[in-house]
Parts: sequence; structure tokens; C-alpha cells
Amino acid sequence: MSSLPKQATVTNAIEPAAGEVTSKPDMQEYAQLRERYLRTTNALASAAHDLKTPLAILNGYVELLQSEKLGDLNERQREVLRDMHSNGQRLQRYIQDFLSFSVLETGELRMKFETGNINACLSEVCRLWSPRFQEKGLALYFLANEKVFEFPFDAPKLERVVSNLLENASKFTPSGGTVWLHAEPYMWERRSSSNRALPQERRRRPLSQPNSVKISVSDTGPGVPPEYHLEIFDDFFRLPSSDKAEGMGLGLAIARRLVQGMGGKIWVESEPGAGCKFSFILPLMPPTSESEGKDNGR
Repeated sequence: MSSLPKQATVTNAIEPAAGEVTSKPDMQEYAQLRERYLRTTNALASAAHDLKTPLAILNGYVELLQSEKLGDLNERQREVLRDMHSNGQRLQRYIQDFLSFSVLETGELRMKFETGNINACLSEVCRLWSPRFQEKGLALYFLANEKVFEFPFDAPKLERVVSNLLENASKFTPSGGTVWLHAEPYMWERRSSSNRALPQERRRRPLSQPNSVKISVSDTGPGVPPEYHLEIFDDFFRLPSSDKAEGMGLGLAIARRLVQGMGGKIWVESEPGAGCKFSFILPLMPPTSESEGKDNGR
């Protein structure tokens, strides 16, 4: 028998006292695991990047054939090309998820906040997703909220978050269902280590006006059991009842990281059989430091 199990037994037999610093071997083991994890993540991103170009070429040829510029097609050929195009687009989304996940894990993502109209941003996302919802027999509704004024946010990142939530809703909402996208001013009592109340201050002063915007995506799908409300945002997590659903369980994990990167918070409200309501809030004042961006008020 090797000496490794004996060493592990000795280590586990001595419990660290409260507040004691982690031992050096444990820190070394953590560093090794972290390094291995980052290597795996980078390898995943490299493979996804290598697949991106040939897949784009294949999708381009499919679109060229669909245009019938190379000759007329019969109905059966059009049907085959539609299936090829649909699956090509799905693979493209998988690759993009891999690349996004890698960037978020390695800390290479940078936020770019610019003052903009969030109603226009959400309206554009709905316009892009409307054809897919119509194909699935789903109704998608969004009504601009005039009470939401312009504020600094990262538009591409916001669009990605909303797209991931809409994609999730479209996957699990049965045909004939409805999905709503909504934005509203929100008063966020955010807990932050850099903004704690003074010792003599027993209560916080109530907010007099909204300090954030709340964006929600609601659906009429099967819902999510309460025990999975936190776990559903983990990497590669899929509900036990969704084995047949497409995807790798990265959509909500990426959305959570992007929202946190913008200084916000995301959560789900749902009961089995009563649909889902995914909501996230973004502060009207973007985070000024990396630590604030990581604080999601959870």
C-alpha cells in the first residue's frame, strides 16, 4: 500500500481550529486542481474555436443552396436543407457557449458600459427571436416601459443574457404557450461590504427612488421544483426531467456570470406546473471595481 492514504488520514484527523489558515499542502492541491481546470477550459475553447470556421463554411453553403442560386430545388430537398440549417445553427450556439464559458472562467471578459435605451435593446432581442418562437407555436410579448430611463449598461452582454433566458423558455414551454419579457424600475436593497451601515445606524434609510432595473422573462412551461432554484444556475446543470432537451446546461450559468459581471443579481421564481419567471436586476450605476462586479447581493 502506498503512503498517500496514510498521509490523507493524518491530515483529516486534525481538524483546523476556527479561523485557522488552510495548510500549505491543501493550498498546493487547490492550486494544482485550479491549474488543471483552467487547462481543460482552455482546451475546450481551443477545440470550439477550431470548429467555428469549418462550421461557418458549411452553414454558408447550406444558405447558398437554400437561395436556389445554384439551381431549383424540390420540396424534399428544401426540407432537408431546412433541417441542415437548423442543426448547423444549433451547433453554432453550442460553440459560442463553449467560447463564452471559457472567457468567463479565465477572467478575460471585460465589461463596456455605455448609456443607452434598454427598451430599444430588449425590443431588438425580441425581433431576432420572434421567428423561432413562431416556428414553435409560441407567443412572445414585450411592451416597452416608459418609466425605465437611459442608464449605462453593456448592451451586447445584456442581449446575451436575455437571449439565453428566451432560449431556455422556448425549449421548455409547450406549443401554444406564452412568454413575456418585461422591464421595470426596481429598488434594490443591495448588501455590500463596501456600503455597510455605521455601527450607530440601527436601520437603513428606505430608498426614495429606484436604483436599478429589473428584467424578467416569464413562461407557461412546466416550472422548476424549488430544490433546484439555486442549482439551476450551476455549470453544465440540467434538470433530471429535461434529459431530452437540447443544450449542455451552460445557458443559465453564462447568464449568471454576465449579470454578476455587470454588478447585478439573477434568480428564478417557479413552482411545478406553474411556469417560470427568471428575473435579474442591473444597478443604474455600473460597478466601479472588480469586487463590486462580483457582489451579486446573494
